[in-house]
Amino acid sequence: MESPATRLMRNPVFSRIYQKAWRPIFTRGFSLGGSATADYDKALRAYLCRPGERMVLDIACGPGNYTRHIADGLTGDGHVVGIDFSAPMLATAVATNAARRASYMRVDAHAIPFADNSFDEVICLAALYLIPDPLPVLDEMMRVTAPGGLLVVFTSVAGPISTLPGVRTLAGIGGYRVFDRDEITGRLRELGAEHIEQTLIDEGQYVLCRKPS
Repeated sequence: MESPATRLMRNPVFSRIYQKAWRPIFTRGFSLGGSATADYDKALRAYLCRPGERMVLDIACGPGNYTRHIADGLTGDGHVVGIDFSAPMLATAVATNAARRASYMRVDAHAIPFADNSFDEVICLAALYLIPDPLPVLDEMMRVTAPGGLLVVFTSVAGPISTLPGVRTLAGIGGYRVFDRDEITGRLRELGAEHIEQTLIDEGQYVLCRKPS
């Protein structure tokens, strides 16, 4: 049975307002109305969009709000593939964020149709908390990342609001998962990830790591 959050992501109207309206407001909500999450996001986006000849996978890309910017920075044979399970989100991505070095595919993140070691960078930003059974997605991320490659995750974490009585239960009913502080980093350690960096900002966390060379 689909959760309310999953149904929302499949809604064609929501897919059109997500990038410019919902996403900025929701991002600010992770830092409880402050700018810390947005500031980190800006710096991360600049890094991901740096020039270079890289292969990049953007998991749960939505309408392509990161995918297009990454594509614009790539050079040579560099390419970014944005994958999502929502057909309306992908239709919006193709209509509004098409780029020469970007492709979009409808894919279940639990079974990514690429060979092992295919990508220099694999990212999953502001999506893992909505994916049913999300931890195996980290396994797939590690699998398709090339040795020495970068994995980047932005997702929820138990913080000042979500640790209040009943909040996580209500969030779960709506299809939103709040991860424990060591849940994401612990899974990545089990997978052998190196140089794990976790940045906690109130209700959100950024996790960056490398696949062993």
